Amino acid sequence: MKKKLSYRDKLVELAYIYDVKEIKDYEKSRKSLTSGQLELILKKNKITIPKDFKSNFFRDNFIKPIGKIKSNLQDFKENKIKDKNKAIRKLENLKLDTNRKVGRAFKDIWNQLGKIGLNFLNIIPKLGRVFYEFFGDLFTDLFHGIYKQQIEPQKAKTVVIAITAVAILTTIVFSSLNYFSDGELVKKPEIKKEEKKLEIKKEVKKPEIKKERKKPENKIEEKKKDAKKSDVKPKLEVKRKNVDEVILPNLNLKTETVLNLFKDVEYDLGKVRIQKLVKPIYFTQFPRDLDALQSTKLKKETFIKIVLPLIVAENERILADRGKLLKLSDKKFTTDLEKQWIRQKLLEYKVKKGNLKELAVRMDIIPTSIALAQAAKESGWGTSRFALEGNAIFGQWTWSGQGIAPLDRESNKNHKILKFPILRASVKAYQNNLNTHKSYAKFRQKRLSLRIKNKKIKGLELTETLNNYAQTGSEYTKILNQIIKQNRLMDFEPVRLVNSVKEIELSS
Repeated sequence: MKKKLSYRDKLVELAYIYDVKEIKDYEKSRKSLTSGQLELILKKNKITIPKDFKSNFFRDNFIKPIGKIKSNLQDFKENKIKDKNKAIRKLENLKLDTNRKVGRAFKDIWNQLGKIGLNFLNIIPKLGRVFYEFFGDLFTDLFHGIYKQQIEPQKAKTVVIAITAVAILTTIVFSSLNYFSDGELVKKPEIKKEEKKLEIKKEVKKPEIKKERKKPENKIEEKKKDAKKSDVKPKLEVKRKNVDEVILPNLNLKTETVLNLFKDVEYDLGKVRIQKLVKPIYFTQFPRDLDALQSTKLKKETFIKIVLPLIVAENERILADRGKLLKLSDKKFTTDLEKQWIRQKLLEYKVKKGNLKELAVRMDIIPTSIALAQAAKESGWGTSRFALEGNAIFGQWTWSGQGIAPLDRESNKNHKILKFPILRASVKAYQNNLNTHKSYAKFRQKRLSLRIKNKKIKGLELTETLNNYAQTGSEYTKILNQIIKQNRLMDFEPVRLVNSVKEIELSS
């Protein structure tokens, strides 16, 4: 039986056949070369190794069959996927064909119903003529029988029509008289309208009445009158919930009066947190004695009650403008008024070259929690000199506009804190600042990414982008997060204005 040579022995035998001296010398010196070294020496001497030498029992009996099984399984899998795709396509085609057939069937039925309706409408005039001729001939024959004389058919038909018309008119007249005989149906609405007009006149005109003061004869009388006026304290009563508008004179309201107002209109932050609705009560100024409240909790709640409606109102205005902008950007043609509105908004948000995409990025809300936290931080919860004297809630700087100079300002600086006529103007300027200034580009990009991912715009996710708002940087954002969490300001983010309650504007 022939001995089966190993792969190495075959390589050595091949070296002796081709007389490779290097391998012979190694073999004579009894130095063992590996199969790889033998292959390299043979290739160096340009000797090709036959493929049969590389055959291996394990490779031939295990690896190759397994590879074939794998390829067969792969082919089987691909065939199954192809069959599945074919079946899905057939089902989709069947579905489309069924929808088309059903649509055509409904369309045909609708057309048939339309034809039937038109035919019926065409029949109505013919039926009218038949009835007209039948009753005309009937009454003509009747008159012939009564008077025993020939009557003209056309005149008889005219008489029939006249009698029918008179009967119908008399029926309508009598029924209308019976219907309108009851005076309550007519009188009630008129009384209500008159009452509403009287109420509105009473409520609106009272604050606007200006009486001409007569000059007093001497200074003593003038002093007496002034003393009487100073004794009379202004009262603020809002007992009716359906008040259209309460416009108060420009009085310095005290915190106690404001708290009584909140009780009258049932303004409670607990309800606001639960119902997510706030009444549109707009103050123009803070009460000057707000800092006199000994309870810190009550002071903070009063501050939030004053500022919250202003922030929510401005956010809703921005959302309305944003919705209008998105609709106009999708339109192919816009009117002159719409173009004028777009130009105005481009100027307002400081967008150049008419870039509507950039305008949509900037025209978005500021989370209510961030706005409340920054207002509390910058205004000392409504007690700072800038908030009381200039309605400056957010401590915005100015170098050219009207402002209040800080007491601790360095001599080489000339900045001021921007001054506003009312509190809402300060809120609007603050939101416009975050939406337009280059220092808050990261804030706007983060807010845009939340919009793209269809996530809610939450304040705690955006505070880290406001490190440029103050000189303290990251410490400032930590304070904002602390204010939001401690006072649960995130509860006010989904709050909206109550649409059913009328706006109440208050001048403090």
